[in-house]
Amino acid sequence: MRTLCASTLIGEFFVIGFAGLVAMKSDDLSSATVWTVCGIGMLLSVLLCGVITRPGGVQLGWALQIALVAGGFFIPMMYILGLLFGALWWASVHYGRKIDEAKARWAAQEATT
Repeated sequence: MRTLCASTLIGEFFVIGFAGLVAMKSDDLSSATVWTVCGIGMLLSVLLCGVITRPGGVQLGWALQIALVAGGFFIPMMYILGLLFGALWWASVHYGRKIDEAKARWAAQEATT
């Protein structure tokens, strides 16, 4: 699960950075605000890669997905990207857990043989 989720989070790192560049064009937002919010989001996406397997890691990932969708209030395209990454996050968690379970079964079979 860790590999799939980390790959999704690194993709989000770049999307958040590019969204910051798009948000810079807005007259309503200051550069400091844009890069503070985007910087925090980018930092969280990288830090989550390291804690994804710890308790609460997946839930923090979901919070980041919600924040991406909420970014659509400022950059409308983020609604679509946020939903796409939310679906990708779900798939990463869902199929990652299935892969982890299969690996555990294979390891148990190897140990008994």
